[in-house]
Amino acid sequence: MLFLGFSAGLPYLLVFSTLSAWLADADVDRAAIGYFSWVGILFSIKVFWAPVVDRLKLPLLGRLLGQRRSWMLLAQVGIGLSLAAMALVEPVGHLERFAQLALLVAFCSATQDICIDAYRIDSADESFQGAMAATYILGYRVAMLVAGAGAFYIASYDSWNGAYHAMAWLMGVGVITTLIIREPDTPPRQSFGRQPAQWLETALIAPFRDFFSRYGALALGLLALVAIYRISDITMGVMANPFYLDIGYTKNEIATVAKFFGFFMTILGSAVGGLAVLRWGLGRSMLVGAVGVAATNMLFAVMAAYSPVTPLPILPVLGLPLDPEQVRWGALAWLAAVISADNLFGGFSNVALIAFMSSLTNRNFSATQFAIFSSLMTLPGKFIGGFSGEVVKAAGYPVFFNYAALLGVPAILLTLWWIRRRYPPAAQADRD
Repeated sequence: MLFLGFSAGLPYLLVFSTLSAWLADADVDRAAIGYFSWVGILFSIKVFWAPVVDRLKLPLLGRLLGQRRSWMLLAQVGIGLSLAAMALVEPVGHLERFAQLALLVAFCSATQDICIDAYRIDSADESFQGAMAATYILGYRVAMLVAGAGAFYIASYDSWNGAYHAMAWLMGVGVITTLIIREPDTPPRQSFGRQPAQWLETALIAPFRDFFSRYGALALGLLALVAIYRISDITMGVMANPFYLDIGYTKNEIATVAKFFGFFMTILGSAVGGLAVLRWGLGRSMLVGAVGVAATNMLFAVMAAYSPVTPLPILPVLGLPLDPEQVRWGALAWLAAVISADNLFGGFSNVALIAFMSSLTNRNFSATQFAIFSSLMTLPGKFIGGFSGEVVKAAGYPVFFNYAALLGVPAILLTLWWIRRRYPPAAQADRD
């Protein structure tokens, strides 16, 4: 899962912020750069072709590697070749072809996500899903560092073309892993064959019918919990970097504290989250994650109201020195503390949510059902997060971060509802 997570995380930034930097460096029109962000929609609509990946058996590869590994290998090779092709094309003068290749990278990457999620669910039972998700996220985050800071470093000493060539070769990590791992034991799956109507019913309709038949009246509530659990976290994240700059932190300070230090805090939070799911169970872990994310947004609100970069006016009155160096170190310590809390609970809650979504899936439809959940968990947050700038502009950062914290309250309430339905008081007393 560590190496598969790396393979999944590597192409993500290469069609987002890293790609935007390449386009800006090539002096591509800023409006066109904005349109390139629509490439990311493919990650949110992968549910539409997940049934094909779940059910359609690939000729030759399917016989050699099995259902999961064959699709995984095809997607990984597609990513590597598409990145290599992007490295051979200059954006200026070939923007349409460049966009097509970026779309191909995103499509293959989203397909790989479907395969890896299904592989993880099929490979182990519910009690290990939290630990597997934590390991996957570790690999994913390492890959994002490589595709972000690593690509910038290569581009500064060579070129963006050279950086994308290097990233294409690094997809070999996923290819080698796929060839080494064992195909999980899964129920026999109906192929497309000569009965396409029956196959489509089994692949497209059956996963939805299965979910609603298993959970009945609870189904809509569970889907709502998946949809809103990360709204607070995603909404806050949209304005985090502008906020750091606006209150006086430098780019180097943000990179050092928020990116590199924050990376390790996220990894620690993911590891703790995996252990918590294993030891406490899903209910308590989900609740701790939801409360923690909302609470850390309140810390940002405090930072916004009392900027640590600017010395408080009361200090001279109290006779305390206003040493600029001490003030700066204090500001960085405050930023590190807030970033630590935010990233710890961010990593913790993400692992808990992935384990929760895994527990909702039926292994007969693991790829399709998990693709539904993973698409649903980001779409509402991305939509609401789009209005973050308007809130900041109209009311300021303190109000915005309080607003982001309040967005986490429905997730807390729905988590409590789910805990009571899954662990009724009588059953909990028997367990204790």
